[in-house]
Amino acid sequence: MQLAKSISLRNGCNFFKIIFSAFFVCLSITGFSQDNSPYSRYGLGNEFPKMNVGSRGMGGVSAAYSDIFSVNFNNPASYSNFLAILEPRSQKLSSGRVVLDVGLNITSRTLTTPNTPQSFTSSDALFSHVYVGVPLRKNWGLAFGLRPLSRINYNVFRRELLRDPSTNLPIDSAVTQFTGTGGSFLPSIGTGFGIGKLNVGVNVGYLFGRKELSTRRVLINDTVEYAASNHTSNTSFGNVFFNAGAQYRITLNDRTTLSLGVTGNWKQKLNATRDLTRQTYTRAATGEELVIDSVSTQTDIPGEIIYPASYTGGFIVERAPGEATRGFAIGADLVQNRWDDFRFFGAKDSVRNNWELRVGTQLGSMRVPSRYAQAVSYRFGFFVGQDYIHVQNNLPVFGLTFGMGLPIVNYNRLSPNQYSILNLGLEFTRRGNDENLLKENLFRLSLGFNFTDLWFGKRKYD
Repeated sequence: MQLAKSISLRNGCNFFKIIFSAFFVCLSITGFSQDNSPYSRYGLGNEFPKMNVGSRGMGGVSAAYSDIFSVNFNNPASYSNFLAILEPRSQKLSSGRVVLDVGLNITSRTLTTPNTPQSFTSSDALFSHVYVGVPLRKNWGLAFGLRPLSRINYNVFRRELLRDPSTNLPIDSAVTQFTGTGGSFLPSIGTGFGIGKLNVGVNVGYLFGRKELSTRRVLINDTVEYAASNHTSNTSFGNVFFNAGAQYRITLNDRTTLSLGVTGNWKQKLNATRDLTRQTYTRAATGEELVIDSVSTQTDIPGEIIYPASYTGGFIVERAPGEATRGFAIGADLVQNRWDDFRFFGAKDSVRNNWELRVGTQLGSMRVPSRYAQAVSYRFGFFVGQDYIHVQNNLPVFGLTFGMGLPIVNYNRLSPNQYSILNLGLEFTRRGNDENLLKENLFRLSLGFNFTDLWFGKRKYD
């Protein structure tokens, strides 16, 4: 009995070591990012994918998606499907499959100016999410974790030739530097439960972040030295945040099911404070900025940010695997985002309502695979729509996705019920066309590690 307890305790300790190690490694990777996207200036920044790595390979289909080996944090109704094994007599929880779902994004972004050879490429590596899913009872589950929602990171220079209004002759030149940093995060905890064929769930978290925008401008003259100007706005925000979802499963035959899903969040307010700085400065020989005069400084200006509502509805048709045939799934989601309601300290931004259609499929494994290739899942998908950013013209978005689910062989004899999957996702996204100021091509490699094990089990000896 003591041996059984020590094994169980050791497995639990190792599980939490994996959680905290993955969390801190992912955070440290964030510091090495070198992304540069002028489109992150708008709203709260460029949005991260709202789904786990498995769903991304299927074009982002997630409203009706659920399985026992991953955490679909986009729809908390899916938490009710975590595997729970009950004792036959008491119907109490005998054991359950606990899930650790961790993701990492490696991104390459290329910006081009339409009809010109000018282009710029930047890359980054950022953590995608870390979530833990726990079954509480049959048809009742809990999940908690952390994920980034958006990111602001750009550094753009503009050079101008200034002319005399009366003669139109050049008199000076000017260089303006636009920079932005920040982003938002959402730690959350949620629960989902099932009643018959209907599953419902809710997440509650704390959405917080920072948005710092700066404009530096210097005039260049052959004889007169001008002081440079710096206009900076630094905003911090945060508040409790909710989203909810529901799923309904219909049995079509003994191997095929149809799942319907809806998920989303309503319009919510974020409390915010802002610091505004207007100053002149010069640069030392070392490159350090030396302040000459603070023209205006305001700190802790209270305000609020209106975060828009977002709704997703979709379906998935799934067919269970057979002895000699693969299982498969095919589905689609329609997303609507109400960015017309977005406000930043009462001001509108260059954003608007947008939509996106996502379509994807998965070829699953066989029931009893005889070779490793038969245990691998393959995913394909695409998405199309309009971006929420609107600068002069609509910003069309199109993407293609591919993914694989690679089971990891378990060599731990002390934990024979462990099951781990390495999920790979490849995404290509085209943002904009020749009618926009900038076109953006994005390649994203997503790595997801799903570690699962049976917990709560009472070990017995004959």
